[in-house]
Amino acid sequence: MIYEGKAITVKALESGIVELNFDLKGESVNKFNRLTLNDLRQAVDAIKADASVTGVIVTSGKDVFIVGADITEFVDNFKLPDEELVAGNLEANKIFSDFEDLGVPTVVAINGIALGGGFEMCMAADYRVMSTTAKVGLPEVKLGIYPGFGGTVRLPRLIGVDNAVEWIASGKENRAEDALKVRAVDAVVTPDKLQAAALDLIKRAISSELNYKAKRQPKLDKLKLNAIEQMMAFETSKGFVAGQAGPNYPAPVEAIKTIQKAANFGRDKAIEVEAAGFVKLAKTSVAQSLVGLFLSDQELKKKAKAYDKQARDVKLAAVLGAGIMGGGIAYQSAVKGTPILMKDIREEGIQMGLDEASKLLGKRVEKGRLTADKMAQALNAIRPTMSYGDFGNVDIVVEAVVENPKVKHAVLAEVEGHVREDAIIASNTSTISISYLAQALKRPENFCGMHFFNPVHMMPLVEVIRGEKTSETAIATTVAYAKKMGKSPVVVNDCPGFLVNRVLFPYFGGFARAIAHGVDFVRADKVMEKFGWPMGPAYLMDVVGMDTGHHGRDVMAEGFPDRMKDDTRTAVDVMYDANRLGQKNGKGFYAYEMDKKGKPKKVVDPQAYELLKPIVAETRELSDEDIINYMMIPLCLETVRCLEDKIVETAAEADMGLIYGIGFPPFRGGALRYIDSIGVAEFVAMADKYADLGPLYHPTAKLREMAANGQRFYG
Repeated sequence: MIYEGKAITVKALESGIVELNFDLKGESVNKFNRLTLNDLRQAVDAIKADASVTGVIVTSGKDVFIVGADITEFVDNFKLPDEELVAGNLEANKIFSDFEDLGVPTVVAINGIALGGGFEMCMAADYRVMSTTAKVGLPEVKLGIYPGFGGTVRLPRLIGVDNAVEWIASGKENRAEDALKVRAVDAVVTPDKLQAAALDLIKRAISSELNYKAKRQPKLDKLKLNAIEQMMAFETSKGFVAGQAGPNYPAPVEAIKTIQKAANFGRDKAIEVEAAGFVKLAKTSVAQSLVGLFLSDQELKKKAKAYDKQARDVKLAAVLGAGIMGGGIAYQSAVKGTPILMKDIREEGIQMGLDEASKLLGKRVEKGRLTADKMAQALNAIRPTMSYGDFGNVDIVVEAVVENPKVKHAVLAEVEGHVREDAIIASNTSTISISYLAQALKRPENFCGMHFFNPVHMMPLVEVIRGEKTSETAIATTVAYAKKMGKSPVVVNDCPGFLVNRVLFPYFGGFARAIAHGVDFVRADKVMEKFGWPMGPAYLMDVVGMDTGHHGRDVMAEGFPDRMKDDTRTAVDVMYDANRLGQKNGKGFYAYEMDKKGKPKKVVDPQAYELLKPIVAETRELSDEDIINYMMIPLCLETVRCLEDKIVETAAEADMGLIYGIGFPPFRGGALRYIDSIGVAEFVAMADKYADLGPLYHPTAKLREMAANGQRFYG
C-alpha cells in the first residue's frame, strides 16, 4: 500500500502501475469534502515521491464515481472573507494541478455519476474511459455558482468553447455517447470492461504508443482561438445564454465571461481568474438561496425516507374521477410502474382521462424519453372501469371528484364499502378539511389528503394531509406512493387550504387590493414576473380558473374570517359573475386564442378593463415596489403563520412547498428565506407601512419577538 486514508487508497497493481481509489468511509457516495481533499493531497504527494510508479489509474469503490463537492460545507465556506475563500479555492486547485503534472500518464475509469468536482477530477487526468451507464457534467449553475476546481479552464480546452459553454451554462448531465461525441472522454465501454480498458490505455501510454504529454499540453496552454474567433464565440453565446437564463440567474453568463477572461492565459493564471469569479458568485443571495434550496430538498427527502419503515407497499392503486386530473394521476402512477384503476361514472369522463394519459405518454415518446413499447406498457397499466369490481385488490385509492363536500362525502363512503379494511383512501381535495371529509367514513384512521398540483405531470409537489384521526401508517403509505410516482411529498396538518392554497389566497387578496387601488392588472403581471414568478397573478388566476378561485376564497374566508373575509366586491367576483372563467372558457382577465401549436395564447381584452372600472375604490400612486409588497407581504406572513400553527413542521418544508407547488421564485429560496434575506426586523417594519390594508398585513406577535431578538428562520 502506497497510501491509505479514510477516503482514498493508493495501491500497486502491476509493474509500476498504481490504482488511486476513491472510497469514502461511512458514506454511500464519494464526494469532495475536506477529508477527501486532504487525502487527495497526501495521495498525490505519495505517488510523486515514489520513483517506481510508471502510471496511475483512478477508480471508485462506490456505484458512483464522485457526485461532486460536499454541498453541506458550502454554507460555512461561503461566509468566509473573500481572500480566505480565494486562498482555500486555489489551495484545492493546486492538488488537481499537481495530479495533472505527475511525471507519469494518468487514466481515470468513470464507472458511474461524475459531476461537478467529480468530473473536474476526471479532466485533470490525461485519459478518460467511461462506462456506458455513467453520466458526467458540471451542474454548478443550478446552485447559483460555476465550476471552481478548474472546470471553466479545462473543459473549453478539451472540447472547444461552444460545447463547453453549452455544458456549463445548462448544467446538464451528459450520457456516455454524448461525452464521447465531443471528446470529453476518450473511450466508452460496458461496465464489465472498464477496468481492463483503463489498464490497456495506461500500458499504451507507458510504452509510448500513446503520447500522453502531447495529450496533456492543450490543458496547460491558452485557448487555441484568435481574437476574432474569440469574439464570435463569446459574444454570441453570452447573448443567447442571458436570454435563456434570465436576469435573476447570473451564474451561466458569469461562467462565459470567466472563460473569456482566461482565454489568453495558461492553466495556472486561468485558474486564478476562475477562483476570483467563483468567490464573487458564492457571495450572491442567489447562490445562498439555491444552495439553501438544495439542502432543504435533501431534508425533504430524508423526512420522506423516514416513513419507509411504516409504509405498506402499493402494488395496485385506483383513482376515482377520470377527467384531466384523474387522467394525470393515472398517467403518473402508470409511467412510474404502479398499475392503476381509473373509475368514473360517465363514459366520457373515462375517455377524457385516457386521452389525457395517452397525450402525455405520446409527448414522452416524441421527445425520445419513452419507447413505443414502454408507452404501450404504461397505457395497459391504466385500467378504466365504471364499476367497483376490482376494488377489493386495491392498496390505495385517490379520490379526485369535484370539489364539493357533499359529493365527496357520498363517494368516499361508497368506496370504503368496496375496498379491503386496510386499504388507504386519500382525497385530492385542494381546500376542504380532511377531518371534515373523514366524518363520512367508518375507518377515518385509513384516510388522509393527497393533494396533487396541476398539471400533475409537471408539478413536483404532493401535499400529504394528516386529519385528526389519520394513522401514521396511512401517512407513511401515501408518502411512499407519492415518492414512487416521482413526486416530492410534504406532510402537512389539516386546515382550510392546507399549506399551499392557504398561503396563495392572501397573495391573491393583495392582488385584489392592488386592482381596487387602480393598478392595471397587466402591469401587476409584468412586475411580478420580473420579480421572478413564472406567471403574474392575473394570468395565474386565469390558468387556475375563476370558479376554482372564487370557491377557494370562500372556503378560506370561512376558515380565517379575521383576515381573509372581505365583503367588498373584488376583481375575481367581477370576472366570475361575467362568466369569464379564464383559460377554460377562453375569457378571464385576458382573452385566449389558440396559437399554431394549439396552445392558448393570452391577448389583452379591452372588455376586461371596462368590467373592472366600477370596483376601483380609489386611485393610489403605487410604485413597482408597492405592487410587490401588496402581494408578497400577505403571502409571507401567512407562511409564517403556517409554521407557527404547526401546519408544517419546518421552514425548509414550508419553502419547498411554495417552490414546488406554486413556482415561488427559486432564486429567492421561498417565503421564509425571502424574509431572512430582507432581515426579520426590516420585514416587520416594511409590513407595518402597509398596516392600513388590513389584518393580512399585520405581523404576528411571535414574528415581532423574532425581530426584536435578531432571530432568523434559517441558521
